[in-house]
Amino acid sequence: MPTLVNYSGDDELYPGSSFGPMDLGRLYTIGSNVDVYYPPNKRARISAPFIFNNHEHEKDQKPSVDTLPDECLFEIFRRLPSAKERSSCACVSKKWLMLMSSICKAEIERPASSDVEMISSDEDQDGYLTRCLEGKKATDVRLAAIAVGTSGRGGLGKLSIRGSNSVRGVTNLGLLAVAHGCPSLRSLSLWNVSSVGDEGLAEIAKGCHLLEKLDLCLSSSISNKGLIAIAEGCPNLTTLNIESCSKIGNEGLQAIARCCPKLQSISIKDCPLVGDHGVSSLLSSASELSRVKLQALNITDFSLAVVGHYGKAITNLVLCGLRNISERGFWVMGVAQGLQKLVSLTITSCRGVTDASIEALGKGCSNLKQMCLRKCCFVSDSGLIAFGKAAGSLESLQLEECNRVTQSGIIGALSNIKPKLKSLTLVKCMGIKDIDVEVSMLSPCKSLRSLTIQNCPGFSSASLAMVGKLCPQIQHVDLTGLYGITDAGLLPLLENCEAGLVKVNLTGCWNLTDSIVSALAKLHGGTLELLNLDGCWKITDASLVAIADNCLLLNDLDVSKCAITDAGVSILSHATQLSLQILSLSGCSDVSNKSVPFLKKLGQTLLGLNLQHCSSIGSSTIDLLVENLWRCDILS
Repeated sequence: MPTLVNYSGDDELYPGSSFGPMDLGRLYTIGSNVDVYYPPNKRARISAPFIFNNHEHEKDQKPSVDTLPDECLFEIFRRLPSAKERSSCACVSKKWLMLMSSICKAEIERPASSDVEMISSDEDQDGYLTRCLEGKKATDVRLAAIAVGTSGRGGLGKLSIRGSNSVRGVTNLGLLAVAHGCPSLRSLSLWNVSSVGDEGLAEIAKGCHLLEKLDLCLSSSISNKGLIAIAEGCPNLTTLNIESCSKIGNEGLQAIARCCPKLQSISIKDCPLVGDHGVSSLLSSASELSRVKLQALNITDFSLAVVGHYGKAITNLVLCGLRNISERGFWVMGVAQGLQKLVSLTITSCRGVTDASIEALGKGCSNLKQMCLRKCCFVSDSGLIAFGKAAGSLESLQLEECNRVTQSGIIGALSNIKPKLKSLTLVKCMGIKDIDVEVSMLSPCKSLRSLTIQNCPGFSSASLAMVGKLCPQIQHVDLTGLYGITDAGLLPLLENCEAGLVKVNLTGCWNLTDSIVSALAKLHGGTLELLNLDGCWKITDASLVAIADNCLLLNDLDVSKCAITDAGVSILSHATQLSLQILSLSGCSDVSNKSVPFLKKLGQTLLGLNLQHCSSIGSSTIDLLVENLWRCDILS
């Protein structure tokens, strides 16, 4: 098959490399069909591409340096005086590139002359470059080019490979080039690169002893053997993330526990071979471990008991989908009293989380500030209230799809954790419904600053009015999807907010009208910075009049799918005190081309403008706005 010369290139050189962008472009264009180098700055003597390997002309070919054995070329290359010269040679052909990438930094012979000082200043810097290869761009040749091209600056500091070329994907050979050329590599991410196996990871372990972070996802060819090699060769490892790696199990994690004393963060998800022995070894040995995430693993109560006893340095703990852990496992983790430094705890879809277990967690984690429970179907009002009494340092409570919790439990929890609680979030909690409670008998929670209630259909106007009286210092309100609330229900909340609302999100509250927006603008216009009315289809230009007249600090306004017209946009543009940075008019079909001069005027401060699904605005108008509002990102 004849070989054609290729001159094009589409990659850029990272700052700090030792040769120019043109050279690197030549490096990257060397693919599987390219064997030769031709200087792009010289004009070819014939217009047609050169064709090589033509047997008719074999007798006329002159002796070439390529006839030298690889051993000779290797000795020549390693004696080149500078990284720039080595990079230039790598541009000649794919063969030279791959041979150059096989030279370890320790094998490069330094000249004995006075040039050593000049060269070392170029080549002995620590790696600080970042490179990410995705999809079809992820090939061994590109990795070799990166390794050779950046070796003059100490090599890469961070390398991420996501996906792989389906024809010429990244293999162990590519990681071998990185290991040789990038000894200063500190972070490596391999996502869905099935052709890289234990051999490639072992080469990284041999050549990149400074590695601190390893991220493996869908790496089906990497087993315990590869992870053991990393453990033995990279003692500085601080972060390990493993997801959906079917061949990695307890032996690999036990090696990490033995050899990596600096480990600070571990995340293990959906690895069927990982069990109690691997997890317990890590948690009992890594004394500096502060961040732990365990998701969809075949571990039992024993592992959580180890977490509770040995997790003395853990500050952030995430537990998801641990179906084999019972109530006793979570209870023991709490009563073990080892999680004294725990600040944030997130538990999702764990059937072992019950009223008794979260009470034990509240008592055993005395410094817990953030608690998030998702899809914990056995937690009820009594458990939530007991947890509130025990968790005296709690600042943020988030409940998602905890359907046994009712409004009584929320009120009881607020009453018990009110000294420090700053944020309360309820999402899709179907058990929360309006109840008849005498508010005067309840003490207010004056510490609460942020209230989020999303898609809880039972939470309507009566409940909202009660919350307003219980939480007078709220500044951030998110009521997304509460289609049942009305102006009358929201007004008491607005009237009782003494500190002044700063951010208000009313997305999907379609029963609200201009009256409540007017009240909001008048009561809180001096503090309001963000207002989202997306989907409130009863809101008209009258609301924009109130906003223009009263809101002094508003910089983010969303009136998507509202009954806004060109007149409303005009009102906003003439408000002298407004300095909007973000404006969304998505789905406002009555906003037309007539709004162009008003949008141009607003564009003096706008950084983002959403005009998607504005059917009355033509494409030529959008083009005109893009041309004039050059500093504003426009969605259309």
